[in-house]
Amino acid sequence: MAKGIPTREEDYAQWYIELVKQADLAENSDVRGCMVIKPYGYSIWEKMQQALDKMFKDTGHVNAYFPLFVPKSMFEAEEKNAEGFAKECAIVTHYRLKNDPDNKGKLIVDPNAKLEEELVVRPTSEAIIWNTYKKWIQSYRDLPILINQWANVVRWEMRTRLFLRTAEFLWQEGHTAHATKEEAIAETEQMLDVYAAFAEEFMALPVIKGRKSENERFPGALDTYCIEAMMQDGKALQAGTSHFLGQNFANAFDVKFTSKEGKLEYVWGTSWGVSTRLIGALIMAHSDDDGLILPPKLAPIHVVIVPIFKTEEEFNRISDKANEIAKALRKQGYSVKYDNRDTQKPGFKFAEWELKGVPVRIAIGPRDLENGTVEVARRDTKSKQVIALAELEQSIPALLDDIQQNIYNRALTFRTNNTTAVNTYEEFKKVLAEKGGFVSAHWDGTPETEQKIKEETKATIRCIPLDAKEEEGKCIYSGQPSKRRVLFAQAY
Repeated sequence: MAKGIPTREEDYAQWYIELVKQADLAENSDVRGCMVIKPYGYSIWEKMQQALDKMFKDTGHVNAYFPLFVPKSMFEAEEKNAEGFAKECAIVTHYRLKNDPDNKGKLIVDPNAKLEEELVVRPTSEAIIWNTYKKWIQSYRDLPILINQWANVVRWEMRTRLFLRTAEFLWQEGHTAHATKEEAIAETEQMLDVYAAFAEEFMALPVIKGRKSENERFPGALDTYCIEAMMQDGKALQAGTSHFLGQNFANAFDVKFTSKEGKLEYVWGTSWGVSTRLIGALIMAHSDDDGLILPPKLAPIHVVIVPIFKTEEEFNRISDKANEIAKALRKQGYSVKYDNRDTQKPGFKFAEWELKGVPVRIAIGPRDLENGTVEVARRDTKSKQVIALAELEQSIPALLDDIQQNIYNRALTFRTNNTTAVNTYEEFKKVLAEKGGFVSAHWDGTPETEQKIKEETKATIRCIPLDAKEEEGKCIYSGQPSKRRVLFAQAY
């Protein structure tokens, strides 16, 4: 167990917070509700960005950037969207400070510098982007528009937790415009598939693709698709969303185009996004009581080499070989750290890199040099093996691939073992209280029933799985007929 970190069983919430801090990923800022993402944590985000950005561009999208500030009247144009985010909005009302005549060295708001119109600090960018699209779109020849932006947003959360929920966070948000409903729906579904592929292939995180219920939909959307993941405490985490906006924002901002038939029609839209909360998901889904367990595809450092020596002469000989190994692995595209600090003992280094989740550790001492071998430890299983130096260049890539797959398989097994089908409300409450995880149950499709269940159990409908089969049943709460099961869970 890492020093000062409670076990997951003792205090899961505190385990998570302490691990984020001690693994040097992030820390709380002096700005209420905001965080400082430290270099090691930001390097994970950069890896996520690089992978996602390529996936976006491979599907025809381009990057742009839109303003942080949205005029209040513009924000209000789409009523459901404005109402949905109203309680989380930060507002700029003045543009200048001045010296306080009654308190030297202090500043006060200049009452003469009040903005003519207040500015909302973007909680999401649909308003400013659709207002811009109005200028860009006249004809069907201008469509589709497939734009993504990497940005920060502000949502004034009352209860915050590093990465999972902060007042300011980093994300990407895609905003696309289409000539037909069918094109927009296809885009919404395509981006859901992109997110699911990223989660499973890069994060080693199995996800369930589904639709949100009406209560859980993005404000201003006709339909919201999502990927849902399970954390090790049995709670769900929404890992990405893709929204079919219909013509709601086109109507709100009067975005029309002339069709091939010469008719003036409203544009169809989508939006989709994931954020730095994915780092929180990565931590909670895979890590253990000794620290992070990072999938190799997103690990900032793939391999760490630790020398074991007593004399300077041994250190120099080991360093020559370690640098040779590092160079060979880097040529294959791997990130390698040679920890040649002489201020810490090997045991300290082992624990530190274990805490930081480096997938593979190579230990090399004088006897290893004589034998032409090294000791290789993998972070996911903590198992060790002796590998010949001559085989290292071939063995490490295969080992990293195996670690990536093993991390995914463990998470999938955990999810399978913690997904329970129930048929009565009593069963439902018992599973939530004693086991947790996903609960598959019949629901009558009404917002009222969903809200009652949420109030009584704190469980929400995470999604209506896209692969849910038709199955005659009765709603666990109302007893009314139901044609398919949905997934409930308590969630972050």
